[in-house]
Amino acid sequence: MSMIELADPKAKGPSLLIQGAVLLAMTLAAVGLGWVSGQYLYSDQATKTEEAASHDGHAAEKPAEAEAKRVEIKLAPLTTNLAVPSDMWLRIEASIVLDGPAPQALADDIHQDFLAYLRTLRVYQIEGATGLRNLKADLEDRARIRSDGHVKQVLIQTLLFE
Repeated sequence: MSMIELADPKAKGPSLLIQGAVLLAMTLAAVGLGWVSGQYLYSDQATKTEEAASHDGHAAEKPAEAEAKRVEIKLAPLTTNLAVPSDMWLRIEASIVLDGPAPQALADDIHQDFLAYLRTLRVYQIEGATGLRNLKADLEDRARIRSDGHVKQVLIQTLLFE
């Protein structure tokens, strides 16, 4: 005859009360850490802003006056094919924001530089929100280099793939 061991049917895990308390403690710890890191980042940003204002000779200049000096130039629409796949077309309408008046030749140079850059793109480089952010950052970098730092921002109004 064989012997069979019977397991104790009454064995159970931790009580529901203990599980709830652990869950509550972990949630409160996560909320607390999120709040602390937010305060740290916010205070770091405020400190950098104050330092920049104190080091800059334009500390007394109002933000509205600084914004009034900026000039927006709308670039002609760009239509080109991508590098890969070569049968996919891209149309982009963009503007550049400058820190002051600039000659039209600068806008034309930036336009041509954008066109040359867009022809080298692959479709996977501009997929999703991260791809759009990277495209905007790359265009801003190219515009700043071409304008010797006078371009402050590139605004993308339309981005169309066909």
